Amino acid sequence: MVINEDVVRRRLSEGQPCHGVWSLLPGVVSAEVLARTGPDFVVVDLQHGAATEAELPGVAAAIRAAGSVPLVRTRSPQFADVGRPLDLGAGGVIVPNVRDAEHAREVVAATRYAPAGGRSIGRLSGGADQPLVIVMVETRTALDDLDAIVRVEGLDGIYVGPGDLSLSLGLAGADRSADLRPVLSSIIAGAVSAGMPVGVHAYDGDDAARHAAEGATIVTVAVDSVSLGEVVTHHLDITRGRQETGYA
Repeated sequence: MVINEDVVRRRLSEGQPCHGVWSLLPGVVSAEVLARTGPDFVVVDLQHGAATEAELPGVAAAIRAAGSVPLVRTRSPQFADVGRPLDLGAGGVIVPNVRDAEHAREVVAATRYAPAGGRSIGRLSGGADQPLVIVMVETRTALDDLDAIVRVEGLDGIYVGPGDLSLSLGLAGADRSADLRPVLSSIIAGAVSAGMPVGVHAYDGDDAARHAAEGATIVTVAVDSVSLGEVVTHHLDITRGRQETGYA
C-alpha cells in the first residue's frame, strides 16, 4: 500500500498508530535515508531544525519517493508560515505555539482553500489539497483549553511538546520528567476519549512505546540528530573498549 496523506488520516481516525521520525538535519540525502527506514511520515522541522524553505521541495519529493509522507513543523502559527510549506510540497503541517481552540480553528482555515478556509492558491510543488493538520499543545493556555481543542473540526491530531510545556507550567530541575508524566497521561487520555489522534514528542523508541501504550497514535520514534550522535558514540565506545582490553 502506498502511504499518503489519506492513508495516514484514515489510520489515525480509526485509532491505528502511525510511526514517524523527526528531522533536524538539512538536505535531501539525509531526508531520503530517514524515509527509506520505513516510517509512515517524516517531519521536517523548520522551527528548530537546520532545513530551509528553499530546500523543502527537494526534501519533500525525496521523502515521498522513498514511501513516506512529508510533514513539516512550521516556523510559527502565522498564516503565511502555515501555508508556505504546503506550497512547497508538504503533505501536512505540525503547527507550534497554538494558544487555544480559536487559534486552532485559524490554523485549520489557513490550510484549506475557499470556501472552507483562506489558503491562497500558488502551489509550487506536489503538496496535498487536503493536508494533514496537527497542532501542538505546549503551553498552559492550550492545556487549559484542551477539551475545546480536541473538538475543532478539520483537525487531524494534536501533538504535545514536552519541553516547552514543562517551561510553560514552571516545571524544572531533576524532577521535571516525573512531574510532567501525569500531565502527559492526562492529555493522551483526554484526546483518546474525544476521538482525537494524539502524539507526544519522543527522542527514542522507549519513550515512544510508553506513549503508545497509553493510547498515542502519532508515534515519533526518533530524532535524526540525536540518533546519529547516539549510534556513533556507541560504536566509538565499542571500538575504544576493545582496544583498551586488547580484544582482537
